[in-house]
Amino acid sequence: MTQRVELATVMDRFALDGLVTEYAVAVDDGDWEAYRGLFTADGRADYRSAGGIEGDAGQVAGWLAQSMRLFPMRQHLIVNRRVRFEILEQDTGDTARVQADYINPMKFAGHDGGSTAPDFVCGGRYAFGLLRTDDGWRLRQVVVQEKWRRAPQSRHEPAAT
Repeated sequence: MTQRVELATVMDRFALDGLVTEYAVAVDDGDWEAYRGLFTADGRADYRSAGGIEGDAGQVAGWLAQSMRLFPMRQHLIVNRRVRFEILEQDTGDTARVQADYINPMKFAGHDGGSTAPDFVCGGRYAFGLLRTDDGWRLRQVVVQEKWRRAPQSRHEPAAT
């Protein structure tokens, strides 16, 4: 590889990292317009493994807006990002895949009388499919693969020891 190609790859990696971060911030801040703007026109998201829906970015943004009202405090931490560039129409680097682990502490509305400690935490892996567009990198696909969750115990369940 030449230095120019290596520099372009580094810049693309920074752009992809920034896009994944913008995704987390949009969800955490409830900025559904920004969320929709991160996707290509045909972009889709799949939250079914976490009890959600699969659909185009607009449909999913609407579902998230409704669902996230339960959690006024939320913070996605997206880590261990693995980037793979792919080939589209014989041009290397126009598509990419990012696989990243997440942990997501959230706080149910109205719980614990003013405590800010999270009472619902889940974790898993995101699979992002990305496309280089005239407006920069955009999400073409987001698939959530929830692997675990810790939710408040009901009053009838004994505490785990």
